[in-house]
Amino acid sequence: MNNIPVTAFGAKALEAALLKLKDVSRPRIIEDIRIARAHGDLKENAEYHAAKEEQSFVEGRIKEIELKLSRMQIIDVTKLSQDGRCVFGTTITLMNSVDNSEITYQIVGEDEADISLDKISCHSPIASALMGNEEGDKVIVKAPKGDIVYKILSVEYYI
Repeated sequence: MNNIPVTAFGAKALEAALLKLKDVSRPRIIEDIRIARAHGDLKENAEYHAAKEEQSFVEGRIKEIELKLSRMQIIDVTKLSQDGRCVFGTTITLMNSVDNSEITYQIVGEDEADISLDKISCHSPIASALMGNEEGDKVIVKAPKGDIVYKILSVEYYI
């Protein structure tokens, strides 16, 4: 199996999500099932079936997170060679060559990606185009509306 790259922050977030599922969600659902069973006939007990469905979802999510945690490779960007290259974990400021607008992204793992926080997946088209390039380079990103050319203004190595 392949390792899953993740930042230290992303690893902590996954661990926190797992802890919440195990320590909060699982016991609550068990209690919901116990209460629903007390209502009698389970065949037409909507509360019971809803709780069992939620239990199935939570248990599946727990297994998924545990698998990811067992396969993850934590990458500490501050310990990487700071040679100005775009690599996993770096924060990159780009300039759109058409309108000269600037945007900053951090390249992170799939589970950490959140465009509203300017964190993009290492598997996204823009991250793929950036990887291995360095400050001053121009990159072409394949987008649904056509190619976009960006100039890499800066590459930063911080958490």
